[in-house]
Amino acid sequence: MMSNFLTNQQIASLVEAIQSAEENSTGEIRVHIDSNTEVQHAETALEVFKKLGMHKTTERNAVLFHVNFERKYLTIIGDIGIHEKVQQYYWDHLHDYITSEFAKGNYYRALKSAILETGLELKKYFPVKGENHNELPNEITFS
Repeated sequence: MMSNFLTNQQIASLVEAIQSAEENSTGEIRVHIDSNTEVQHAETALEVFKKLGMHKTTERNAVLFHVNFERKYLTIIGDIGIHEKVQQYYWDHLHDYITSEFAKGNYYRALKSAILETGLELKKYFPVKGENHNELPNEITFS
C-alpha cells in the first residue's frame, strides 16, 4: 500500500480512527484511496461500495470515503439507513470541509476528522445495543 499523500504511519492512524469512530455505534466506515480513476468518480465509488460489501450491513449504515488525491476528488457514500437520518445537507457540509482541507494539503487531518465526525453521527442514530460486531474490516483499501 502506497500513497504519496499519506505516510504509512498516517494510514495506520486512520485505521485506528475508524476503529474508535465505530466503537459506539453499529455503523461501518471505510476509506478507499483510488489512484486510477480519471472520470466517472461517483460511479467508481459506487462500484467500490458494492465490491466492499458495504450495502450488506444489517442496518444499512455504512459510510464510504472514496478519495482520489491526484484528481482532488472525493465521493462520500452513506448507505440508505444513515442517509435517511442525516440527509444530503450533512454529506455536502462534510464534503466541503474535507475538500477545502485537501486544497491546503491537509489530507490526513481532513480524513481523520471526517471519520471521527461521522462516528459521532452514527453513534447518535445507531447506538450499540448488546454486542457490537464489526461487520466490515477497518483497513483502508487502495486501487
